[in-house]
Amino acid sequence: MLKAFGLTNIGCTRSNNEDLFVLAADEQLYVVADGMGGTQGGEAAAELAVDAVVSHVRQSDSRNAATLVAAFNAAHNRVAAESIEPDRKGMGCTLVAALIHRMMLFFANVGDSRGYVFAHGACQQVTADQTWINEVGRKLGIPDGDLKQHPYRHVLTVAVGVAEALRVNSYSLPIAKDMQVLLCTDGLHDVVSGEDIQRIMLSAQSAEGKCRSLLAAAIEAGAPDNVTCVVLDLAHYRNEMLALPRAIHDSSNPQ
Repeated sequence: MLKAFGLTNIGCTRSNNEDLFVLAADEQLYVVADGMGGTQGGEAAAELAVDAVVSHVRQSDSRNAATLVAAFNAAHNRVAAESIEPDRKGMGCTLVAALIHRMMLFFANVGDSRGYVFAHGACQQVTADQTWINEVGRKLGIPDGDLKQHPYRHVLTVAVGVAEALRVNSYSLPIAKDMQVLLCTDGLHDVVSGEDIQRIMLSAQSAEGKCRSLLAAAIEAGAPDNVTCVVLDLAHYRNEMLALPRAIHDSSNPQ
Protein backbone atom coordinates (compact mmCIF):
# COMPACT_ATOMS: atom_id res chain seq x y z
CA MET A 1 0.00 0.00 0.00
CA LEU A 2 1.31 3.41 -0.99
CA LYS A 3 1.06 5.92 1.85
CA ALA A 4 0.49 9.52 0.78
CA PHE A 5 -0.31 12.78 2.54
CA GLY A 6 -0.43 16.42 1.46
CA LEU A 7 -0.83 19.86 3.04
CA THR A 8 -1.15 23.39 1.73
CA ASN A 9 -1.06 26.64 3.68
CA ILE A 10 -1.53 30.30 2.81
CA GLY A 11 1.74 31.21 4.51
CA CYS A 12 2.47 34.26 6.65
CA THR A 13 2.05 37.19 4.25
CA ARG A 14 -0.26 36.27 1.35
CA SER A 15 -3.98 37.11 1.33
CA ASN A 16 -5.01 34.01 -0.65
CA ASN A 17 -3.66 30.56 -1.48
CA GLU A 18 -2.86 29.95 -5.16
CA ASP A 19 -1.26 26.55 -4.49
CA LEU A 20 -3.16 23.33 -5.09
CA PHE A 21 -2.43 19.61 -4.78
CA VAL A 22 -4.29 16.41 -5.56
CA LEU A 23 -3.76 12.84 -4.40
CA ALA A 24 -5.37 10.77 -7.18
CA ALA A 25 -4.69 7.46 -5.47
CA ASP A 26 -6.87 5.52 -7.91
CA GLU A 27 -4.44 6.47 -10.68
CA GLN A 28 -1.36 6.50 -8.42
CA LEU A 29 -0.94 10.09 -9.58
CA TYR A 30 0.11 12.99 -7.34
CA VAL A 31 0.16 16.59 -8.55
CA VAL A 32 1.20 19.96 -7.09
CA ALA A 33 0.56 23.35 -8.75
CA ASP A 34 1.53 26.92 -7.86
CA GLY A 35 -0.72 29.45 -9.57
CA MET A 36 0.13 32.98 -10.65
CA GLY A 37 -1.87 35.81 -12.12
CA GLY A 38 -3.64 37.56 -9.28
CA THR A 39 -6.34 36.64 -6.79
CA GLN A 40 -8.69 35.15 -9.38
CA GLY A 41 -6.22 34.02 -12.05
CA GLY A 42 -3.67 32.11 -10.00
CA GLU A 43 -6.21 29.96 -8.22
CA ALA A 44 -8.09 29.32 -11.47
CA ALA A 45 -4.91 28.37 -13.37
CA ALA A 46 -3.84 25.87 -10.70
CA GLU A 47 -7.30 24.29 -10.56
CA LEU A 48 -7.64 24.06 -14.35
CA ALA A 49 -4.15 22.60 -14.77
CA VAL A 50 -4.46 19.98 -12.04
CA ASP A 51 -7.87 18.91 -13.29
CA ALA A 52 -6.53 18.59 -16.86
CA VAL A 53 -3.55 16.47 -15.76
CA VAL A 54 -5.71 14.07 -13.75
CA SER A 55 -8.33 13.82 -16.52
CA HIS A 56 -5.72 13.11 -19.19
CA VAL A 57 -4.01 10.38 -17.17
CA ARG A 58 -7.34 8.73 -16.37
CA GLN A 59 -8.23 8.62 -20.06
CA SER A 60 -4.80 7.40 -21.18
CA ASP A 61 -3.98 3.79 -22.00
CA SER A 62 -0.34 4.26 -20.99
CA ARG A 63 1.40 4.94 -17.69
CA ASN A 64 4.90 6.36 -18.26
CA ALA A 65 6.84 9.61 -18.50
CA ALA A 66 5.33 10.37 -21.91
CA THR A 67 1.87 10.13 -20.34
CA LEU A 68 2.78 12.92 -17.94
CA VAL A 69 4.28 15.07 -20.70
CA ALA A 70 1.08 14.75 -22.73
CA ALA A 71 -1.00 15.52 -19.62
CA PHE A 72 1.04 18.67 -18.93
CA ASN A 73 0.55 19.82 -22.52
CA ALA A 74 -3.19 19.27 -22.13
CA ALA A 75 -3.07 21.41 -18.98
CA HIS A 76 -1.13 24.11 -20.83
CA ASN A 77 -3.69 24.25 -23.62
CA ARG A 78 -6.59 24.42 -21.19
CA VAL A 79 -5.10 27.23 -19.08
CA ALA A 80 -4.05 29.20 -22.18
CA ALA A 81 -7.56 28.93 -23.63
CA GLU A 82 -9.11 30.27 -20.41
CA SER A 83 -6.56 33.08 -20.02
CA ILE A 84 -8.22 35.13 -22.78
CA GLU A 85 -10.92 36.11 -20.27
CA PRO A 86 -10.33 39.69 -18.99
CA ASP A 87 -10.13 38.68 -15.31
CA ARG A 88 -7.76 35.81 -16.10
CA LYS A 89 -5.38 37.43 -18.57
CA GLY A 90 -1.80 36.31 -18.07
CA MET A 91 -2.63 33.59 -15.57
CA GLY A 92 -0.48 30.47 -15.38
CA CYS A 93 1.08 28.04 -12.95
CA THR A 94 3.97 25.74 -12.21
CA LEU A 95 3.36 22.00 -12.08
CA VAL A 96 5.10 18.95 -10.69
CA ALA A 97 3.68 15.43 -10.73
CA ALA A 98 4.63 11.89 -9.77
CA LEU A 99 3.07 8.84 -11.41
CA ILE A 100 3.57 5.31 -10.09
CA HIS A 101 3.28 2.30 -12.35
CA ARG A 102 4.42 -1.19 -11.39
CA MET A 103 8.00 -0.78 -10.16
CA MET A 104 8.62 2.59 -11.83
CA LEU A 105 8.31 6.17 -10.66
CA PHE A 106 7.74 8.89 -13.26
CA PHE A 107 8.14 12.62 -12.70
CA ALA A 108 7.33 15.70 -14.76
CA ASN A 109 7.71 19.38 -13.94
CA VAL A 110 7.28 22.84 -15.39
CA GLY A 111 8.54 25.92 -13.53
CA ASP A 112 10.05 25.74 -10.04
CA SER A 113 7.80 23.31 -8.18
CA ARG A 114 10.04 20.38 -7.32
CA GLY A 115 10.18 16.63 -6.96
CA TYR A 116 12.67 14.93 -4.62
CA VAL A 117 13.37 11.30 -3.81
CA PHE A 118 14.84 9.98 -0.58
CA ALA A 119 16.37 6.52 -0.51
CA HIS A 120 19.32 4.75 1.14
CA GLY A 121 19.66 7.66 3.59
CA ALA A 122 20.24 10.24 0.85
CA CYS A 123 18.29 13.00 -0.87
CA GLN A 124 18.12 13.64 -4.61
CA GLN A 125 16.37 16.58 -6.24
CA VAL A 126 15.05 14.89 -9.38
CA THR A 127 13.45 17.82 -11.15
CA ALA A 128 15.27 20.84 -12.59
CA ASP A 129 13.92 24.34 -11.93
CA GLN A 130 12.89 26.25 -15.03
CA THR A 131 14.04 29.60 -13.68
CA TRP A 132 16.35 32.39 -14.80
CA ILE A 133 18.71 31.52 -11.95
CA ASN A 134 19.01 27.85 -12.91
CA GLU A 135 18.98 28.15 -16.69
CA VAL A 136 20.83 31.45 -17.17
CA GLY A 137 22.48 32.76 -14.01
CA ARG A 138 24.37 29.59 -13.10
CA LYS A 139 25.51 29.11 -16.71
CA LEU A 140 26.95 32.63 -16.58
CA GLY A 141 28.97 31.59 -13.52
CA ILE A 142 27.25 33.96 -11.08
CA PRO A 143 28.01 32.79 -7.52
CA ASP A 144 25.11 31.24 -5.58
CA GLY A 145 25.37 33.94 -2.91
CA ASP A 146 24.79 36.64 -5.52
CA LEU A 147 22.02 34.67 -7.20
CA LYS A 148 20.06 34.59 -3.93
CA GLN A 149 19.89 38.40 -4.06
CA HIS A 150 19.55 38.76 -7.83
CA PRO A 151 16.55 40.79 -9.09
CA TYR A 152 15.67 37.91 -11.46
CA ARG A 153 15.73 35.26 -8.72
CA HIS A 154 11.96 34.67 -8.91
CA VAL A 155 11.66 34.79 -12.71
CA LEU A 156 10.39 31.61 -14.39
CA THR A 157 11.57 30.73 -17.89
CA VAL A 158 8.49 28.55 -18.55
CA ALA A 159 5.03 28.29 -16.99
CA VAL A 160 1.88 26.36 -17.82
CA GLY A 161 -0.55 28.51 -19.81
CA VAL A 162 1.93 31.32 -20.43
CA ALA A 163 4.75 30.09 -22.67
CA GLU A 164 4.08 29.80 -26.40
CA ALA A 165 5.62 26.33 -26.42
CA LEU A 166 5.75 24.32 -23.23
CA ARG A 167 9.01 22.61 -22.21
CA VAL A 168 8.18 19.71 -19.92
CA ASN A 169 10.98 18.03 -17.98
CA SER A 170 10.33 14.31 -17.47
CA TYR A 171 12.15 11.61 -15.54
CA SER A 172 11.92 7.85 -14.97
CA LEU A 173 13.29 6.03 -11.91
CA PRO A 174 13.01 2.46 -10.63
CA ILE A 175 11.41 2.32 -7.20
CA ALA A 176 14.18 1.65 -4.70
CA LYS A 177 14.01 0.11 -1.24
CA ASP A 178 12.62 2.49 1.39
CA MET A 179 12.02 5.20 -1.25
CA GLN A 180 10.09 8.32 -0.33
CA VAL A 181 8.96 11.16 -2.58
CA LEU A 182 8.46 14.84 -1.82
CA LEU A 183 6.57 17.18 -4.16
CA CYS A 184 6.55 20.84 -3.15
CA THR A 185 6.17 24.44 -4.26
CA ASP A 186 8.84 27.11 -3.94
CA GLY A 187 7.07 28.31 -0.80
CA LEU A 188 8.78 25.37 0.91
CA HIS A 189 12.14 24.95 -0.80
CA ASP A 190 12.86 28.69 -0.97
CA VAL A 191 12.79 29.09 2.81
CA VAL A 192 13.60 25.66 4.27
CA SER A 193 17.17 24.54 3.69
CA GLY A 194 17.99 21.34 1.83
CA GLU A 195 19.57 20.02 5.00
CA ASP A 196 16.40 20.57 7.02
CA ILE A 197 14.21 19.05 4.31
CA GLN A 198 16.45 15.98 4.26
CA ARG A 199 16.50 15.71 8.06
CA ILE A 200 12.70 15.77 8.23
CA MET A 201 12.20 13.39 5.31
CA LEU A 202 14.66 10.86 6.73
CA SER A 203 13.12 10.98 10.20
CA ALA A 204 10.95 8.20 11.60
CA GLN A 205 7.74 10.21 11.23
CA SER A 206 4.78 9.12 9.12
CA ALA A 207 4.04 10.78 5.78
CA GLU A 208 1.55 13.02 7.58
CA GLY A 209 4.07 13.86 10.30
CA LYS A 210 6.69 14.80 7.74
CA CYS A 211 4.27 17.08 5.89
CA ARG A 212 3.35 18.81 9.14
CA SER A 213 7.00 19.21 10.14
CA LEU A 214 7.93 20.63 6.71
CA LEU A 215 5.07 23.10 6.86
CA ALA A 216 5.98 24.11 10.42
CA ALA A 217 9.58 24.74 9.31
CA ALA A 218 8.39 27.00 6.50
CA ILE A 219 6.08 28.93 8.83
CA GLU A 220 8.89 29.31 11.36
CA ALA A 221 11.07 30.74 8.57
CA GLY A 222 8.47 33.39 7.78
CA ALA A 223 6.66 31.69 4.87
CA PRO A 224 6.40 34.75 2.57
CA ASP A 225 4.61 32.60 -0.03
CA ASN A 226 1.98 29.85 -0.05
CA VAL A 227 3.44 26.51 1.06
CA THR A 228 2.47 23.09 -0.29
CA CYS A 229 4.02 19.66 0.18
CA VAL A 230 3.02 16.10 -0.69
CA VAL A 231 4.90 13.13 0.80
CA LEU A 232 4.74 9.59 -0.61
CA ASP A 233 6.09 6.56 1.26
CA LEU A 234 6.73 3.78 -1.27
CA ALA A 235 8.31 1.19 1.04
CA HIS A 236 5.18 -0.91 1.64
CA TYR A 237 4.06 -0.50 -1.96
CA ARG A 238 7.40 -1.83 -3.24
CA ASN A 239 7.27 -4.84 -0.92
CA GLU A 240 3.74 -5.66 -2.05
CA MET A 241 4.74 -5.39 -5.71
CA LEU A 242 7.74 -7.65 -5.19
CA ALA A 243 5.44 -10.24 -3.64
CA LEU A 244 3.37 -10.41 -6.83
CA PRO A 245 4.17 -12.80 -9.71
CA ARG A 246 7.04 -11.58 -11.88
CA ALA A 247 4.79 -11.09 -14.91
CA ILE A 248 2.76 -8.51 -12.99
CA HIS A 249 5.48 -6.38 -11.39
CA ASP A 250 8.12 -6.70 -14.15
CA SER A 251 8.76 -3.11 -15.25
CA SER A 252 11.49 -3.70 -17.83
CA ASN A 253 9.09 -2.48 -20.50
CA PRO A 254 6.50 -0.31 -18.68
CA GLN A 255 3.36 0.57 -20.62
